Amino acid sequence: MPKSHTRKKAVYTPPQKSQQVKVSPRWLAPVMVASWIIGILWIALFYIAPDLPGIATLSNWNLLAGFVFIIFGVVLSTRWR
Repeated sequence: MPKSHTRKKAVYTPPQKSQQVKVSPRWLAPVMVASWIIGILWIALFYIAPDLPGIATLSNWNLLAGFVFIIFGVVLSTRWR
């Protein structure tokens, strides 16, 4: 009886990892921290002094503005290496 042909499987070699380490841009960390601080201060200022001219016109939209800054800081933190 003839032998069937055997398949030669190639040995798996994982792709080479790059030796270069990715580094965050210098502006990322200060902008990230500043965004968190601005967001927290915006919300705190809304609760402490809601009658200020710029704060009173936005009313409860101040909470959204503060959280937008905080969320922006969180999104930047995902890019920090």
